[in-house]
Amino acid sequence: MFSLSELASLSERQGSSKLLKPWWEVFMEYLVVLMLMVSVLSGTLLLSRDRVVCLPLDLATTPTNQSTSSSSGAVPQPHPPKRPPTKPSPLPANPWSPARGRRTHLDYQQYVYISQVCYHEALPWYSRFFPYVALLQSLVLLASGCFWFHFPLTSARIEHFLAILAKCCESPWTSRALSHAARQEEGGEETGPQDLQMPPPTLLSSPSIPRNRQSSLDSGTDSPLLVRSDSTSTATPPSPCPSTLSRTSSLSSVSLSRARVPASKSPVVLDGSRRVASLDRSDGEQARALFERVRRFRSHCENSEVIYKVYLAQTVFKLLLVVLIVGYTTPLMGSISFTHTCLPQAHALTGYSAFECTHALASVLHKLLRAYISLVGLFGLLSLYTLSWILHSSLRQYSFNKLRELGSMRDVPDLCNDLAFLLHMADQYDPLLAQRLSVFLSPVSETRLLEESLERRWGAERLRSMTTVDPEGRPLLQLVALPRLPPALFTLSQLVVLKLELITDAKLPAQVANMTSLRELHLYHCTAAMQPGALVVLQERLEALHLTFTQAAEIPSWVYSLRGLQQLHLSGRLGCEGGVGRGWALGNLRQLRHLRVLVLRGMLQRVPGELGEVAGSLVRLEIHNEGSRLLVLTGLRRVAGLTELQLQDCHLERLPSALLALTSLRTLDLQHNSLRTLEELLGLAHLRRLSCLRLAHNRILALPASVGVLRALEFLDLGYNQLQSLPPALFNLHHLRRLLLAGNLLDKLPAEVGALTFLAELDLSGNRLESLPPELFSRCLELRNLNVSHNSLGSLPPGLSNLSQLSRLDLRSNSLEELPMELGFCSGLHGEGLLVEDWLLHALPRHVKEFLTQPGSPTGKSLESHSRPDSDSFPYFSATQWSFSSALESRI
Repeated sequence: MFSLSELASLSERQGSSKLLKPWWEVFMEYLVVLMLMVSVLSGTLLLSRDRVVCLPLDLATTPTNQSTSSSSGAVPQPHPPKRPPTKPSPLPANPWSPARGRRTHLDYQQYVYISQVCYHEALPWYSRFFPYVALLQSLVLLASGCFWFHFPLTSARIEHFLAILAKCCESPWTSRALSHAARQEEGGEETGPQDLQMPPPTLLSSPSIPRNRQSSLDSGTDSPLLVRSDSTSTATPPSPCPSTLSRTSSLSSVSLSRARVPASKSPVVLDGSRRVASLDRSDGEQARALFERVRRFRSHCENSEVIYKVYLAQTVFKLLLVVLIVGYTTPLMGSISFTHTCLPQAHALTGYSAFECTHALASVLHKLLRAYISLVGLFGLLSLYTLSWILHSSLRQYSFNKLRELGSMRDVPDLCNDLAFLLHMADQYDPLLAQRLSVFLSPVSETRLLEESLERRWGAERLRSMTTVDPEGRPLLQLVALPRLPPALFTLSQLVVLKLELITDAKLPAQVANMTSLRELHLYHCTAAMQPGALVVLQERLEALHLTFTQAAEIPSWVYSLRGLQQLHLSGRLGCEGGVGRGWALGNLRQLRHLRVLVLRGMLQRVPGELGEVAGSLVRLEIHNEGSRLLVLTGLRRVAGLTELQLQDCHLERLPSALLALTSLRTLDLQHNSLRTLEELLGLAHLRRLSCLRLAHNRILALPASVGVLRALEFLDLGYNQLQSLPPALFNLHHLRRLLLAGNLLDKLPAEVGALTFLAELDLSGNRLESLPPELFSRCLELRNLNVSHNSLGSLPPGLSNLSQLSRLDLRSNSLEELPMELGFCSGLHGEGLLVEDWLLHALPRHVKEFLTQPGSPTGKSLESHSRPDSDSFPYFSATQWSFSSALESRI
């Protein structure tokens, strides 16, 4: 049994498929229906009334001879009197006179037998089976007519195309786009990107306009009315949208007539008195989804021509079948006759050898056969016309030249292969269907939709609410994954930092001049285009630019013309394939005369020599090479004015000799490399301004005594290396203020550390220290930050109270049994200044503990795994037991 829903879906599918049936396909379907009717009628007549009547023809066996009559086995029977004719005639003188004629001496059963035998032997096969053959042929023609709708490789595409076509006709955006194109044609305007920059619609601040929408299944219209509040302008109703699911409705040229709008009124630029009804949010989202659906279907169908080939093969098959039917049926027409001579070989049963038979339906079947041949011939002519249309028309190419000539949708691309063939078939039904689909093939139409959506969803108020503050206190706005930049963005005059990430079409118009405070721009995988007016503004205002890309070819050319740019950050693949000689893929930097900071994050093979073009202004250079080996560093000699240099993740194994040319260098950062030795430190002795040296995260085994030549050094970072001892020359750096030695293998801190009287920060965490020298607390009186966590310290030396400037002390993960009472004299450690296990604080006197844990902080310390839980079920341990447990765990 079939459910009503299944039958309804079947009827809707058949109704929608009519859009792809041209007039000849419909005519051929009717012809096939007539063929079926002829075959069914003939078959009904054969089953109900078909018979033959036979009489003997052998005159030599007449019953005049009594012996012959007797030998025949037929006993003469008296015949009943003959009935008078129906027409009035004079009665004979003797009504019971014997009948005239030849006696056959055959009874009724013998006649029936002879008729049955002669029906199968004397009657031609085509007279007996013509209706069934015609029915079978008609069914084959019927199946071949709709084969391309049900073939597995074509049915899915056809159904998808019909569904898309129905959505295009029902979408409210279709009527709006066609009306807009019609107004542009009437006003003599061109459709282009410059015409699509519309101000935000004033409908957001006006009362909502009611919309009455009818179902497309009932009325065929599903488009909103473009209602304007201006009393002088007339509201033009949109063209109705035909539903492809309707089986009786068709598109009317009147329904798609262009709206008559005076040419003096621009349909694009709106003033305060004209308000255009915008799409609902759901309608806009559906329209954007339909654009994407059409784009994917186009890319899928234009790669093959299977529908075209199947339809061509179907047409050729129908033509060949018609030729076959006409070829063998026409000669058989003469075999259908009224009289037939039968020789049944039944002389022993009847006494006769030949019989004369008549076929009762011969004349009717002859006429039905002629009608059937005529229908088949007409079907063949239509098939021949279809084949000639396919071969003489460019059905695999579809052009929208007519729309371009009319001035509407000039940017619609031409189509090819299966999609072009389907549109040609749809044009045979109604050419206006392609116009509906062209709305969702037009890039300009999609741009207008995106702009309206952005204007509605990303207004100035929402953008202001999204504005945050960066660490420097500047207003910052970050926009991620938008199709375009919202027009309201260029009204934010207080914005200083703008971050754009993954924006498909980040176009900066001349309205960027309204952003008077913009100084920093971030472009993360954005293909940014810039109008000349915007470039002039940014050349004067923009100070910092951050670009993240995949290939260097994605860098916009306008970047190299920003004369006022001071900071340029480039992240992406900067190196080119092909060796060292072509390791730089950027353009000319000569126009960046004010560039002071250049940050390169990529995989370079050499330091670009083109940096010499900005050597006069460049003071800071950073190269983050992502672990790729930096082979050639001779380009550093051309930027001798550098004061800060960072070469991170460059896989350097020795200090570069090119550093000797940087006489003005103040900061050198070589972190995250593969340095093993620092023998070249002696060559840096003439860098008299070098005050900061970062060598963390390398493989340095020993620190040479030549480190003492760096007299001006104030910051030294040797953390996370493999140092086991420190040379005495290190403590000759009397200007050293920050010394970072975390993550090494040090088991002893020399007493010479007391010579660093200006030392303010010392990081010894993650080593193997068991004690600290007393000179650290007695002479380094400027110490403010001391980190000795994750060592094996058993106690602290006396003199901790001398460190009056100490504001942060980290003693976590050591083997301390108790804390010194002198901590109460370090006023800078109150609050969160002391980081230690909780149980050690409980061992201090009450007044010292209260001093170190001020009420302003909930805990005043860090709680580690050694802290005592507050749970009543956890066993209580004394301070000595906790100290023993901590020391044991630290040694393990």
